[in-house]
Amino acid sequence: MSDVMDKPATVPGTLFDLTGKVAVITGSSRGIGKAIAEQLAAHGAKVTISSRKAGPCDEVAAAINERSPGHAIAVPANISSKEDLQRLMDETRKAFGKIDILVCNAASNPYYGPQLGISDDAFAKILNNNIIANNWMIQMVAPEMKERRDGAIIIVSSIGGLRGNTVIGAYCVSKAADMQLARNLAQELGPDNIRVNCIAPGLVKTDFAKALWDTPEGEKRVSEGFPLRRLGDPNDLAGAAVYLASKAGAWTTGQTIVVDGGSTC
Repeated sequence: MSDVMDKPATVPGTLFDLTGKVAVITGSSRGIGKAIAEQLAAHGAKVTISSRKAGPCDEVAAAINERSPGHAIAVPANISSKEDLQRLMDETRKAFGKIDILVCNAASNPYYGPQLGISDDAFAKILNNNIIANNWMIQMVAPEMKERRDGAIIIVSSIGGLRGNTVIGAYCVSKAADMQLARNLAQELGPDNIRVNCIAPGLVKTDFAKALWDTPEGEKRVSEGFPLRRLGDPNDLAGAAVYLASKAGAWTTGQTIVVDGGSTC
């Protein structure tokens, strides 16, 4: 018994190896999604780069293929279109044969202001793109993951889902729902060895969050509230995704991993 317990679970150095795995990452032409795609590829995975515009997707895929030939394709898709998302999955399978890892990163936030002032259309767009589209994509990949009894699903949420907010409240509602979506699906898919988790970033210097840090004064003011005294960089989030996608995260499911420079502590 002790011999079994003392034996390493895997060969040293392979915990983060993603060789042979295939990942789809939405919103991966820039920011957090791009950083995640680059690091998954650097650890051996083949990746599908996707966002609304073809040009930026092609550029990211080309850069990855320069470093790792044949490891990336570009499939533009709009997360508001179920047909686009199905095509994204179909094109990935056509190129690489399967999907092992799904990273639901793309999101929308068309409204900045008080919750009581949001229009029905803006609220519906946030909920549809940030929650329902994620559920669509998971429905599209779960059957093959069940068949193989292996899969990793990662939803990029936000620390906004952990606390109230007076200007991006609807977005925060959607991100809290993503955390619950991961918990629900972890329960459903766990018996088939499929892991479902969230990453909750703090304020990261991306174009998506630019309104919150776009001046030196604003960045300094916000940074002073972080124990690490700086805003996040997209690469600060990529390591968490590699962990959750790889053998290193084999016993982690239904969790929200907060990566926020300590701001919520």
